[in-house]
Amino acid sequence: MAASFHVRSNSFPSRTHPQAAHVDEQLARLRSSEEASTSSTYSICKRIDNLQELHESLGKLICLPVTQQALAQGQNKKAVEQLLDGSLRILDLCNISKEALSHMKEGLMEIQSILRRKRGDLSGEVKKYLASRKSLKKTFQKVQKPLKSAQDVESLAVFGQAEVVTIALFDALFSYMSGSKTCGKWSLVSKLMSHKRVSCEAQANEFTRVDSEFQSEKAMKIEDVQILVSCIQDLEDGVESLSKSLIKYRVSILNTLGH
Repeated sequence: MAASFHVRSNSFPSRTHPQAAHVDEQLARLRSSEEASTSSTYSICKRIDNLQELHESLGKLICLPVTQQALAQGQNKKAVEQLLDGSLRILDLCNISKEALSHMKEGLMEIQSILRRKRGDLSGEVKKYLASRKSLKKTFQKVQKPLKSAQDVESLAVFGQAEVVTIALFDALFSYMSGSKTCGKWSLVSKLMSHKRVSCEAQANEFTRVDSEFQSEKAMKIEDVQILVSCIQDLEDGVESLSKSLIKYRVSILNTLGH
């Protein structure tokens, strides 16, 4: 979903405007972190936090009179509609992420309880968890497929770019949770923005480590389960906060159109 700008350059606040300049800096930081860092719970949570701050800044940018005037222009109607549609798609990705994380955490906490008490149907719960993981991986692959299709869409400057980096975050999150191949130096953002080839490599993390232990049924460590539950909680909290910021951002656009 590449951003292409079909609005007059004087329609939006100049990049010398403090708020516009701040948004540009946040976008640059997000692109840099997406391309430079290997995936980890910490790096993904940091990107989620940065995206939350970005959308809060975009909300302030929308409130500027010059931005409101630009959004109200007839020539930008289609682009604004696409932004609203895009915000709904991203909120759907938030919901899919939250449901998946919650489902995995519930299963892991049951297994954790059995390991602590040393009684209960451990084998049965592990099989249920692994079956659930297999189903979730299929869901992630289905959701990710359209995210990787680079398409030129009419958009509105930094608002379109924000949509691109947000979609890239969820693509990385789904890859991280499933342990599938993840993009390396050439990021999804680069692919969406410039159609460059993306090289990928498999990743091992807290999710795949616990999967391996459960599948082997030999060295099942409660410590690793606890670490994964903690990671899931951090990701859950981050996605929930981002979701709230996205809702406020969408409402800001709708309120501007209603003026």
